[in-house]
Amino acid sequence: MSTKTTRDQTRPTDLVPSPAHRHPYLVLGAIVGTQLMILLDATVVNVALPGIGVHLGFSPTGLSWVLNVYTLAFGGLLLLGSRIGDLIGRRSALIWGVTAFTLASVAGGLANDSTSLLIARGVQGAAAALAAPSTLALIATSFTEGAERNRALSVFSAVSGAGSAIGLVVGGMLTDWGSWRWVFFINIPVGAAIVALAPRYIGETQRHRGGRFDIAGALTGTIGIASLVYGFIRVAESSWGDGKAVTAFAVAVALLAAFLINEVRVERPLVLLSLFGNRNRALAYCVMLLVTAGMFGVFYFSTQYLQDYLHFSPLKTGFAFLPMAGPLLVAARLAPRMIGRFGAKTTVCIGVPLNLAGTVWITQLTASDGYAAGILGPLVLIGFGVGWTMMPLNTFILSGVAPKEAGSASGLLQTMQQVGGSLGLSILVTVFGTVSRHTHHGNAFIHGATSAYTLAAVFVGICFLLVLSLKPPARPALRKE
Repeated sequence: MSTKTTRDQTRPTDLVPSPAHRHPYLVLGAIVGTQLMILLDATVVNVALPGIGVHLGFSPTGLSWVLNVYTLAFGGLLLLGSRIGDLIGRRSALIWGVTAFTLASVAGGLANDSTSLLIARGVQGAAAALAAPSTLALIATSFTEGAERNRALSVFSAVSGAGSAIGLVVGGMLTDWGSWRWVFFINIPVGAAIVALAPRYIGETQRHRGGRFDIAGALTGTIGIASLVYGFIRVAESSWGDGKAVTAFAVAVALLAAFLINEVRVERPLVLLSLFGNRNRALAYCVMLLVTAGMFGVFYFSTQYLQDYLHFSPLKTGFAFLPMAGPLLVAARLAPRMIGRFGAKTTVCIGVPLNLAGTVWITQLTASDGYAAGILGPLVLIGFGVGWTMMPLNTFILSGVAPKEAGSASGLLQTMQQVGGSLGLSILVTVFGTVSRHTHHGNAFIHGATSAYTLAAVFVGICFLLVLSLKPPARPALRKE
């Protein structure tokens, strides 16, 4: 009854025809540029952290919050950003989000103390949460389902998959050649170009009005996830018996339970539970969560290994990830042809095992291995694997989604990515900290890292079991003109 009432109250307004067919490259460029800028900021700061710590006086523990504040604000507010996009129009949400993101980047680059930088990073994350859900949703509404949308999704997936690796390279270049401040200032010309292009070439979507913003859901979900991540970080620093960690876990359980209860009862929830009614889509969401968790772990510990153990410079560390980014881009570009010829399920069933093979390989890392013997091969396999995983998952998630639910579907997809990255990395860091603290013989870092890699491999192994259960998506029906 409540679902029917909500639909009756929803009033689509101000629909502007999409000009994608007139300027497809400009439309896709603005959308993909937004996605790239947002993803770069999740990793571009990594290699700049030492300089930030020296200049702004961060403690080693406090420095981790430069990453965590952004990721938590981004992942925690994504669903609210998705709902705002449904209500004000997804093009408008993208423009406002990119504008706020660019201004926050200016503030971050000019920051002279740790507090100012953390505030700027938090605003960046919130702005990214407003803009990000509209990227995939605008592809769904601007490009016809089938070959045209698959081509757009292949570019989007390539950027989504390689964006984090590209961020490490760009961060190393900017830090070595300039200053850590340039990892923020680089967003200014990109953001300005997107804000200039989007109103001219991207059509506005329907505005589905009616009902209120789910503020209670946003607060309980965001704070609940943040508490859970904080709890794992505390365990990594101390122990499972740490009082603050136990309190954080208890708060997380209570808030996330309240979030679920709220989503069932509220008139317009952040999470449309009907999206999970499609079995393929539900499985694809789970795979996206776990794949991202494993990939973030590989990024984090491999970066630590290269810089702290092999003593690579920031620039050299960034370029060390190119053997992952290159195959990922190639695989993502080939993915539409593979899907067209073999189907989405076959393609993802090739990608996930390659990812698994690379992750299992890197668990064999030893103290005597260098880059070529210990890291290079796994990165290549993971690159191809992720490239042939992301785009098929996008296809499963968007297949059959009603236009008015496209923003919610894509917002939930990206929430899974960010929550998977934040929560997965915090769990892997906990394993690393626990194992390394209890290592009394041998190299503590190597034992801790390989233990974390092993759990990452378990995540990807579960993904393989899930993708085997997927059913080939139905071919899109011909649209009526």
